[in-house]
Amino acid sequence: MSLFSMTGLVLKWLLRKPYTRRYPFEPRQPIPGSRGALAIDLSACVFCSICAKKCPTQAIEVDRAAKRWTIDRLRCISCNYCVENCPKKCLVLTTAHGIPTVTRDREVFQQASAPVAAK
Repeated sequence: MSLFSMTGLVLKWLLRKPYTRRYPFEPRQPIPGSRGALAIDLSACVFCSICAKKCPTQAIEVDRAAKRWTIDRLRCISCNYCVENCPKKCLVLTTAHGIPTVTRDREVFQQASAPVAAK
């Protein structure tokens, strides 16, 4: 390759816009219809645990007595089974993706109980 052809390529690369984004500064817009993070509406949930039974990776745990719904984001594969089988339709897959993580933390959602009157 001659020096002139390489110089032409270098100048062309310097003057054009880059093909990639500068990720942390320019986040990608979600694609419509894509499967992202699982979200729950606790006010509509009856804690029936059908979502936990249908989850193929056992990423969801439901405690009916404590009114607690737990998800392990690293196990969830966004397969949509829990959303399809929820009788109250309180689960939804958003198009936005979750925050990257390296620890095995579980997200716990707990419904606030009504205050008990003192006797």
